[in-house]
Amino acid sequence: MFGIFNRKCSLKESGLLHVIQDRHSHIMYGVDDGVKTYEESSDIFAWLSGNGLKSLWLTPHVMEDIPNSSESLSVRFSGMVQSLGHGAVLHLAAEYMMDNLFVQRLESGDLLCMEDNMVLMETSVWESPSNFTGMLEDTMRAGFWPVLAHPERYRYMDMADYGRLREMGVRLQLNLPSMIGMYGEHVQKKARGMLYEGMYSFVGSDCHNFNMYRKLYTAKELKKKDVELIAALCLHGADAAADNRI
Repeated sequence: MFGIFNRKCSLKESGLLHVIQDRHSHIMYGVDDGVKTYEESSDIFAWLSGNGLKSLWLTPHVMEDIPNSSESLSVRFSGMVQSLGHGAVLHLAAEYMMDNLFVQRLESGDLLCMEDNMVLMETSVWESPSNFTGMLEDTMRAGFWPVLAHPERYRYMDMADYGRLREMGVRLQLNLPSMIGMYGEHVQKKARGMLYEGMYSFVGSDCHNFNMYRKLYTAKELKKKDVELIAALCLHGADAAADNRI
């Protein structure tokens, strides 16, 4: 089932679609830099469901430049659930930029979280927030568990940084486009190294439009070991993936 090939395979060929819980997407229409229309959201949802995806988290951006409210996102989500019909199970959270707006939302407890109070967070690709560690600690003291989105993309981080984050209790979310080289060869190598070291807890597509999904699911860039480790992570959790690492 999981694409045990000598050659590289695509995400679709691998069979991973049947076990992945996509923890990061931008297909909620008209709320950020992702999908713009309901029609495209509907087409993507139908396509993903038809190709075997069982669970999809909608995680629109929340940041100073895109100050979506929890209430408005919840209303939009309810409407989408009612209108999209049968298919992958939809869930609502948000992707929070670690900026002053996040601090305000954290202080008021106004966060859209995944299960167990896990909150998806991101930083700039190029530099960390001035109080990066302090913000993570404040998040945990407030009773939330940080999930850092696409850490392999952060140019200012290395493997030692990722190890320290995990020791703090921060979960790391792999961006699947990183595995196919969508952000460049450097990020692809970094993501593969982190996957092989068992550093990730979750996976997500972080897709913003239909074309990005098509490229993600059809690019023949996944190695046998990639597929095995992603499958173990999705089916059995981070500990199982770490047990199977190289």
